[in-house]
Amino acid sequence: MVLILNFLKGILFESFELLNKMSPYLLFGFFFAGILRVFFSPQMVARHLGAGKVGPVIKAALFGIPLPLCSCGVIPTAISLRKQGANQGATLSFLISTPTTGVDSILATYSLLGPLFALYRVVSSFVAGVFSGLIANFSIRETVQPLEGDNNCVLCDMDEPHFHTIREKARFIFHYAFSELLQDISKWLLLGILIGGIITYLIPREFIENYLGSGWQAMIFMLVMGIPIYVCATGSIPIVAALMFKGMSPGAGMVFLLAGPATNVVTITVLAKELGKKSVAIYLLSISIISILAGMLLNQIWGMFTFQENILVAMHHEILPQWVEVGSSLVLLSLITRIYLKEKLESFKEKRDAGISRNQGN
Repeated sequence: MVLILNFLKGILFESFELLNKMSPYLLFGFFFAGILRVFFSPQMVARHLGAGKVGPVIKAALFGIPLPLCSCGVIPTAISLRKQGANQGATLSFLISTPTTGVDSILATYSLLGPLFALYRVVSSFVAGVFSGLIANFSIRETVQPLEGDNNCVLCDMDEPHFHTIREKARFIFHYAFSELLQDISKWLLLGILIGGIITYLIPREFIENYLGSGWQAMIFMLVMGIPIYVCATGSIPIVAALMFKGMSPGAGMVFLLAGPATNVVTITVLAKELGKKSVAIYLLSISIISILAGMLLNQIWGMFTFQENILVAMHHEILPQWVEVGSSLVLLSLITRIYLKEKLESFKEKRDAGISRNQGN
């Protein structure tokens, strides 16, 4: 009994720690999705990321590379784009290229691992995103329905010229981000966090550092470990830097920098619900193939350049203060609880009204 309680306690602790690491970026991702919903109409998204098999995929990858969204912050943004008309390939391309790069991550990679590694990471992320998107668009049949009401306002659905105040736009951003969109994926987020907590508890991060090999085996190992766990694009850099300083090949480090930020069980869970199992398979297969190939190629060309041993700079894992992480978790849990209570209240009212109607009919 004590063993079971300790096991549950450990899982809950790791799940909450994972939630703490993710919550600030999740909140930012939801907020960013709300901004996109206001300033990018469904018609605009559908026009650029909807029709077509190649163009939308490339545009989504280019659009996602500079955005400072992590593998969890990108979830609500990508789902929002999908709901606004982006096709499957463009959505997958955005999901891969965005969390693996970002302006902050690119600069951090440059400072710790040098210009070659930074440039190579950007190119590899772009290739992985485009590769995944093209496979999805050419293998999944999808009919893009033209959206009606090209001039309809996303705030009030009016099709006549009018004006909304900043306050009205801000209210809509928060309502869409933290009510409508969060309601759609909150259950899957919590499920993914719980699964992530189980994985973290059973396979601690220290295992990677203590038992990491070299060569192609190391790349496979980093791929298998990087896919399910949560690590942001910037936070993964000190980990790779430390492992490379201890002798890990740059190719294995590149595999982790691509697979780690691009995937985690939360993203996989939400993606399976929103896009289907086939999209998940394409998503994981594309990342696996491109990351391994990118790692092998990097090992071949790495010897042509001098490795700058400045990778011990900023070797810390705490990107944000603890109070910000915990506070963000409490805010996110409060918002989800509010949604849950609201659903229960609406369900209770519906049952009550249905009972009153039956009694009046009798």
